[in-house]
Amino acid sequence: MLSENPAILIAGCLVLGLLVGSFLNVVIYRLPKMMELQWRSECRVIMSLEPEEPASPGFNLAFPQSHCPNCQAAIKPWQNVPVVSWLLLKGRCANCKVSISARYPVIELCAGLLSALAAWHFGATWQLPLVLVLLWALLAMTMIDIDHQLLPDQITLPLLWLGLLANTQALFVPLVDAVWGAAAGYLVLWSVFHLFRLLTGKEGMGYGDFKLLAALGAWMGWQMLPLIILLSSLVGAVIGSLVLLAQRRGRATPIPFGPYLAGAGVIALFWGQMLIDSYLQFAQLK
Repeated sequence: MLSENPAILIAGCLVLGLLVGSFLNVVIYRLPKMMELQWRSECRVIMSLEPEEPASPGFNLAFPQSHCPNCQAAIKPWQNVPVVSWLLLKGRCANCKVSISARYPVIELCAGLLSALAAWHFGATWQLPLVLVLLWALLAMTMIDIDHQLLPDQITLPLLWLGLLANTQALFVPLVDAVWGAAAGYLVLWSVFHLFRLLTGKEGMGYGDFKLLAALGAWMGWQMLPLIILLSSLVGAVIGSLVLLAQRRGRATPIPFGPYLAGAGVIALFWGQMLIDSYLQFAQLK
């Protein structure tokens, strides 16, 4: 039925993406805090210090219930409908009327639109649910890296293994291409990192970037890595320079590279082969 009615599939994935986008907002906000709490606890153990008294019974992706950070009022279900609730509430808390950031509906809308695009591009295939997971993970990592300059292993490593497992059935590329893609993706940025540190004495990127490119290689194969690296480097150089100029910051200001890798990965996923074929055709004409 879904194959014969693509509009239903696209609309369903749009709604699903909006709902998942609401959960991604929780992941983006809470996962870094959960990691910080874990790191602090581990550091106290290493230093033989008494464990800290928890400020609350627990803090994870499910607890506590979503609430206004200003007045602590719980968010009711009807106030948590993706995009719609934010518009109906005019971007303000229903209880204390404090302003709610527009990034929340924007992330929900991005998740919905990316999901609809995946449904349109891949159709009712076994690839579609896997691609949805990939896109949602890339969106979450993009925002976490922007906020904290951090790409969590809790997302990058499962994403890498999921890509390899999917390609045991050659759903995207043959398994051998996926394995070489994962290895080459990690080693390329690892080599750049150590060469840059050797020449400048500074660290130019984090290990999370290596793992993210390895994950993209595991999904799309080693053949897509040059395109992903080229796109992410070009876009990163242009946008990074504009951001530094707009914020009047120096060149030493760290800029997260993960969002550019993720964006290039999305482009390669949907249009990578078309871009490569167009380039090869253009090169032959020359």
